[in-house]
Amino acid sequence: MATSQLTASSVSVPARGFSSFEGLRASNVKFASVGGGFSQRSFRGLVVKAATAVAPKYTTLKPLGDRVLVKIKTVEEKTEGGILLPTTAQTKPQAGEVVAVGEGKSVGKTKLDISVPTGTQVVYSKYAGTEVEFNGTNHLILKEDDIVGILETDDIKDLKPLNDRVFIKVAEAEEKTAGGLLLTEASKEKPSIGTVVAVGPGPVDEEGKRKPLSVAPGNTVMYSKYAGNDFKGTDGSNYIALRATDECRLRRSV
Repeated sequence: MATSQLTASSVSVPARGFSSFEGLRASNVKFASVGGGFSQRSFRGLVVKAATAVAPKYTTLKPLGDRVLVKIKTVEEKTEGGILLPTTAQTKPQAGEVVAVGEGKSVGKTKLDISVPTGTQVVYSKYAGTEVEFNGTNHLILKEDDIVGILETDDIKDLKPLNDRVFIKVAEAEEKTAGGLLLTEASKEKPSIGTVVAVGPGPVDEEGKRKPLSVAPGNTVMYSKYAGNDFKGTDGSNYIALRATDECRLRRSV
């Protein structure tokens, strides 16, 4: 299934697998009346790698189906103190602005539109989608389901999760052993318990209806150790966004 459409005069790219990092591998590409006098021709073996630069002659990049096109937020090149960061130390961005959306998808007999309109600031999964350089700017084509949530401020604690995502404030790691010895940062075990800050509206069932999640803000939960996407708030607190299926609710003993 094609994931995007490029437009010059009239150019369509039927492709499959564009959402993977292997890139686009199309069986044929058809050009209809580009420039003047060319009849329809097919080119076999076209391979477009991840982070492909789209030629300036293309004026539009339109996502198809349940894909969205996100303009990636610029990577921080300096620390808050003004120190230049080497490329290897720069954090890969996980946020950007939705600049185009597909027509949606069908669930059973129900047609579902994309729930994030253009102009929305979003946070997405770290390794999702295919990166494309378009109009001199880096963009990402990804599935709507790879969007973790909407972020309208610069502080991750204000994240509004989408679909079946749960946003959790991670419990602080133990500073000491049971015997009272202080632990170094490297020896502290990564916590897998936290407090739910916000939840998404729930997944969509086969009838196109939302199924509410079984957890709510304020619940204490335990989650899979290596699940989800980790974030750090401006106050230094650690957060994680994951799917509801990756966690279970904990009840305090009375």
